[in-house]
Amino acid sequence: MGIVNVTPDSFSDGGKFFTLESAYKHSINLLKDGADILDVGGESSRPGSKPISTEQELSRTIPLINKICSNFPKAIISIDTTKAVVAEKAIISGAKIINDISGLTNDSEMVRVASKYGVPVVIMHMQGKPDNMQENPIYDDLIGDIKSFFIERIKYANRFGIKTPQIILDPGIGFGKTFQDNFRLINQLEKFCELKLPVLIGPSRKSFIGIALNEKPENRIEGTSAAVAAGILKGASIVRVHDVSQIRKVVKIIDLIRAA
Repeated sequence: MGIVNVTPDSFSDGGKFFTLESAYKHSINLLKDGADILDVGGESSRPGSKPISTEQELSRTIPLINKICSNFPKAIISIDTTKAVVAEKAIISGAKIINDISGLTNDSEMVRVASKYGVPVVIMHMQGKPDNMQENPIYDDLIGDIKSFFIERIKYANRFGIKTPQIILDPGIGFGKTFQDNFRLINQLEKFCELKLPVLIGPSRKSFIGIALNEKPENRIEGTSAAVAAGILKGASIVRVHDVSQIRKVVKIIDLIRAA
């Protein structure tokens, strides 16, 4: 899954692909690099970020999705949003997946949209919201608490017509987690795989890697590669990354190791 941030303030590439043309060019490059999915988002979720209006988010994402789908109709696009209106308009424009970092908690209408269109939906765990999630994240039992959250959210989704096979789980690396929590999530990822649903991870260029290696976001490819490799070996089905070309090579070697 290649990341397309159409935002001025994302932690790693904010402002870099903020215009329609630059975002479109970036999307095409990710597809050429081997991205299976493009995750298009118009609202930053970096620690401390503030919400934007629905109109702003629509203006950033829908023209891009329309342009990609017009020129690459087979492209699989995920809409990274917590707003049902944005998700629905994105699906009508050609998006095939909803990636909701709020885990279906921000907008009660999101379940209706996912159920109506029958698309896969990513349910992510986050303690708090982006503007406060890193203030002091504390868990009684990190893995157990997140697993319980997933079980509750699956039941909630089912009640509103979302079928279990539509659901993808994301433990939310970097979202309301401490430095050590992020490593523990990857190390014990198989606990979430016990729920028999695909697991997505998004460690790409995140601050826990930067702290560990004392590197800026653009220099975290080695750390990201290590996190991705460990995550896949622990059961991750989807990896959300910035550096698709490099990570495709990592994934290829992991696949060969597992097949040997």
